Amino acid sequence: MFELLREPWPWYVAGPLIGLTVPLLLILDNKSFGISSSLRHICASCFPSNIDFFKYNWKAEAWNLFFVAGIAIGAFLSAHFLENPEPLQINPDLASELKTYGLDQFDNLLPAKLIGIQALGHFKGFIFMILGGFLVGFGARYAGGCTSGHAIMGLSNLQWPSLVATVCFMLGGFLMANVLMPIILSF
Repeated sequence: MFELLREPWPWYVAGPLIGLTVPLLLILDNKSFGISSSLRHICASCFPSNIDFFKYNWKAEAWNLFFVAGIAIGAFLSAHFLENPEPLQINPDLASELKTYGLDQFDNLLPAKLIGIQALGHFKGFIFMILGGFLVGFGARYAGGCTSGHAIMGLSNLQWPSLVATVCFMLGGFLMANVLMPIILSF
């Protein structure tokens, strides 16, 4: 059982399990799946003010905060108790391409030269962590939800705005991975 949790699950198992959260949440209490609204709930609960954006019954959405806390706890447990000691396996062609940009350590999921406390002092790390984080947060707020809310919940409910948002997320990902990231990494 422990080894089963340690290994990555195939897409045909993990994907349907994620997808089944949609009908489960709808059946349980007509809840919508999503993560990005959690920051709004936290701000509304911790910093009550006269800002209209935070004037709503955040307690009705408290279940979402428990869901997010469960994700954090699960991530902590998996990072500390289910870590795979084997080196990360990536496509050799991708490894060769990344080496041309000076990225040659593939021990972790994210390159330490780009993501980490030490990377904050460098141009590339600042761009990826601070500017990238801001753009992801701004994009999720501007789109009215994040990838999980739109791509999993919104598409399951046949919502047109979620289809547009998901297509834009995909186009942005392709643009970043194939055009902008090589430019940024070349500095």
